[in-house]
Amino acid sequence: MKALVEHIVRSIVDHPEDVQVEEAHEEKVHVIRLFVHPDDKGKVIGKQGRTAKAIRAVVHAAATGGQQRRVRLDIVE
Repeated sequence: MKALVEHIVRSIVDHPEDVQVEEAHEEKVHVIRLFVHPDDKGKVIGKQGRTAKAIRAVVHAAATGGQQRRVRLDIVE
């Protein structure tokens, strides 16, 4: 899952070397934290959050292929 998020985000930002993804497992939730360069935060979120919503949709679709675990994508400043 980490590699998927990295690949998607690195392809849309201006500073791909600053993209970092961390994974954590909380009780029943798989948490993915995304760190990007401050200048790229707007690109990752998109107008009215559409890009972030699309990334989350892909992550949720990929998660349902394996375990039935909830997945949360956090874009961290």
